Amino acid sequence: MQAHGEARRLCVAAVPHQQIGALVERRRAELQCSADNLGIQRVEILGYHDSGMNGWEHNADPASFHQAHLDEAAGRLAAILTDESADLLVTYDWHGNYGHPDHIKVHHVGYRAAELAGVTTVFEATVNRDAVRAQIDAARAAAGDTDRFTDEFDPDGPADDGNPMGEPAAEIALAVDVAEWAARKRVSLACHRSQVTDTTFFLELPEEQFVASFCTEWFIRRGVSGPPRPGWLLD
Repeated sequence: MQAHGEARRLCVAAVPHQQIGALVERRRAELQCSADNLGIQRVEILGYHDSGMNGWEHNADPASFHQAHLDEAAGRLAAILTDESADLLVTYDWHGNYGHPDHIKVHHVGYRAAELAGVTTVFEATVNRDAVRAQIDAARAAAGDTDRFTDEFDPDGPADDGNPMGEPAAEIALAVDVAEWAARKRVSLACHRSQVTDTTFFLELPEEQFVASFCTEWFIRRGVSGPPRPGWLLD
């Protein structure tokens, strides 16, 4: 976002609050570690409970982000956007990249908060499914084995909500080159030590492969079709 004449980076976390006190503090410390490494100037924690994956009993928790009233949650976010004089908001794509209930909620809350706060520029962070498929195909070709990685991630297979991961390139408006930030991204991932099942695979990638996988970030903007153009969110 841009605020008060200078670019500021703001992270609003909806769901790091858990019922287990020790885990709450650990997750918050990990979040702050990651934000510090990325140069995030302000971190706000809204305090909703984690809704768990699609179909988990946590989805029905009245205190979960999934169950939060749209205008109540959006109003809280809108107040922060107004305080920051925000010009731009980044949220998730329509199914939260892979169908996590909280990520889907972020999508809806983000757009509603932008409307309430008068923020007219909204981007949706997504995964370029076509680019992921191309990377896998290139790795198979380099290995000389077209059957390699058959048990690994399939970008066209069903994710948590039954839809494929992310979106195709035809739906993506913007490709942002973040190669120079790849090392920081890796350190920031490592900050989240309590989520090793989610981060270990990526952290164990060789540096060259990690950079190739995370050197571009992809964004959807309503009304702007793909293929993605190179650029920056504030262009």
